[in-house]
Amino acid sequence: MTLTIGQSRILGGKWDAVVTGASTPPKIAVRILGEELPNVTVREADGGYRVSCAIPSDYISDGIQTFLVIDAETDETIGDFVLVCGDVMEEDIRAEVAQLRAEMDLLKRAFRRHCVETAN
Repeated sequence: MTLTIGQSRILGGKWDAVVTGASTPPKIAVRILGEELPNVTVREADGGYRVSCAIPSDYISDGIQTFLVIDAETDETIGDFVLVCGDVMEEDIRAEVAQLRAEMDLLKRAFRRHCVETAN
C-alpha cells in the first residue's frame, strides 16, 4: 500500500490533509526534529482518510519549521509541511538546516531499519 497526501492546509493552528491509498484507516505520525506530535487523528473521508493534528505553539517561531508526515506502520515519510515565520531571506541558512534535519531524520530511521533487517 502506497500512501499519498492530497489536499492539505493549515487553518487556526491545525494541519489538515487527505491521505489516499489505504483500504483501512492508516496509522499516521507527524514529526518535527525527531519528536512526534500528539493527537494525530485519522477519520474516513470521501476518497480517503482525513488526517489532522494541532500544531503546538512551541514549534511556531521565527524561521522555517519542517514537519514530516510518516506512515507509522512502515516508518516511511509520505510527505511534509512547512511553517515559515518572521524575517526569512530567500537564501536563509535556517531553511537549509531545517531541510537537512528532516532528511537526516529520514536517513537515521532507514539505516536503523536496515541494521535490524540484516542482523538476523
